[in-house]
Amino acid sequence: MRVIALSNQKGGTGKTTSAINIAYALSRKGYQILLIDLDPQASLTASLGINPEKTIYQLLKREISLEESVITKNKVAVIPADINLAAADIELSGVAGREFMLRESLDDTLAYDFVLLDCPPSMGLLTINALTAAREVFITVQTEFLALQGMSKLLETIDMVRERLNRELSLNGIIATRYDKRRVLNREVIENLYAYFGTKLFNTFIRENISLAEAPSFGQDIFSYRPNSTGAADYLMLGQEIIERGFANEDR
Repeated sequence: MRVIALSNQKGGTGKTTSAINIAYALSRKGYQILLIDLDPQASLTASLGINPEKTIYQLLKREISLEESVITKNKVAVIPADINLAAADIELSGVAGREFMLRESLDDTLAYDFVLLDCPPSMGLLTINALTAAREVFITVQTEFLALQGMSKLLETIDMVRERLNRELSLNGIIATRYDKRRVLNREVIENLYAYFGTKLFNTFIRENISLAEAPSFGQDIFSYRPNSTGAADYLMLGQEIIERGFANEDR
C-alpha cells in the first residue's frame, strides 16, 4: 500500500484537482484507491458532489470507525471533510500522540493499493498528521510567477517530520500544473523546478485546461466529465508515471 500526501501550503496550485484526478486515473488502471480530504475547506468533498454525514473529523476523534467514514464515489473510496475539521488544530492539540492520529486510524486500510491525502494549505496539525501517516509526498506547483515562494518552509517541515516522526517519509514527486508551453514564464518555471528538484519533477505537466476547472461544479472527476480532454489525458499519463515511479523505488 502506498500512502501519498499531496501538499503545498500555497493555495491555488492544483493540489485538490490533482488528488482527485490522480485517484481516478489510478482507479481506471485497476487499483483500489482511498482518497482522504484533510482540508477544513472541504474542497475535495465539494468537488465530488458529496454532502457527508460522517467525516474525517469524527474519525480522527475516534467517534466512528474507518468503515463508517468511507463513501464510495464511482469506484473510489472517499473519506470526506466538512467545516468542523477547522476545529481540529485547537481541539486535538492537547491529545497525547496527536501527530499519529491519522496513521493510527489507517492501520486497517490494507485493502487499498493507494491512499491519497489531500492536505490543507497550511503547516498545522492536519498536515503534520498527513506527513506522519504517509510514505511519500507529492508537491503541486503552479508554473507561474512566485511558484517556488514558500517552498523552503514546506521542505523544512518534511525534513522535520522525517527526522522526528516518520523516517520512511520521502519527497517523491513534484507535479507541475497549469502549464502552457507557449508561455515563456511557464517554461522558465519548469527549468527552475528541474534545476532544483531534478528527476523528482514528473515528466507529465498538467496543461491549462478549462475542463479541469469546470468538472468540480458538476461534482465529477475529469474522466467522468470530459474523458477526451487534455486534462484527462495528462492525469492518465501522470497516473502511469506514479505507478512506474513506485516500482522504481521498490527496485532501489
